[in-house]
Amino acid sequence: MFKIKKKTDKPKAAVLYNIVEDYSEFDAPGNVTVCAMTLIEDLPTHARVLSESYDVPFESMSQLLKEGGTYVYPHQSGLLTRGLFACLLGDADGTPKQTFVLDVMQFAEAEQAARARSVSLAVAAKDVLYRTLPEELKLKLAQKNLGLDYRTLDRAVAKGGDVKYVDFRKDWSPHFKRLCIMPDGRLVETGGLDEFARLHGISTAQAKVLVEQGGTLEVGEEVLACQIVNGQPAVARFTAKNYVKAKELAAAKSLHIMDALSEVAYQDPAMMRSLVRKELTGGRQT
Repeated sequence: MFKIKKKTDKPKAAVLYNIVEDYSEFDAPGNVTVCAMTLIEDLPTHARVLSESYDVPFESMSQLLKEGGTYVYPHQSGLLTRGLFACLLGDADGTPKQTFVLDVMQFAEAEQAARARSVSLAVAAKDVLYRTLPEELKLKLAQKNLGLDYRTLDRAVAKGGDVKYVDFRKDWSPHFKRLCIMPDGRLVETGGLDEFARLHGISTAQAKVLVEQGGTLEVGEEVLACQIVNGQPAVARFTAKNYVKAKELAAAKSLHIMDALSEVAYQDPAMMRSLVRKELTGGRQT
């Protein structure tokens, strides 16, 4: 008997990376997550996702991924509030395509270096980025395919051959999963602000403020707490009971509510197990 597969209108999730290494525990601005791909680049999808993630027009992003170069963010009310996005094309020696973002201070440093050395802004930007990276990562970037041993890689990854591109990411986007510790101890991953907001029953605007600025957000009688560690958001949701405990602890010991919530989390067996797992997995998934 033949099985008839039902057609589905649900689009297949885009696969942008099959190698991910987390360096988010290092001091900013070198705190990045290295996202690499060995399979052939799906350029339209890659451009769309990076465009959405970094607020760069799709046409500009597509051109950057094809030709390389930089996109300098426009001034806001006469002020420069963001730096630049850069794409460096791969070299004949096997160096993969690379994309990254510089903040305002790094951008200023890159501009000065470009003028002083008479090199392109993209070349100067790469030098500025690389200087901030952890030594372990610098050594890997100096080797072909990040120094990976293809004999130990998953076959589906290894069959793609050489690394085609590397994105140095720091963002929270639909194609970049992050973990949240739930009150029952589960580690739930979400991709993007919309999915995170739906999980917790809050608005996307509230989610954006929370993961970008940190702090707490009451959700009914429960509370979401977000700490920004090296520029990366770490989120946990607390039960109403634990939230009450934290507020009482904060009042009794004159603690900030975030410190009180941390103490309560470490006293809760279920959350403590999640915190240990989060440490072991590097705090994020893709």
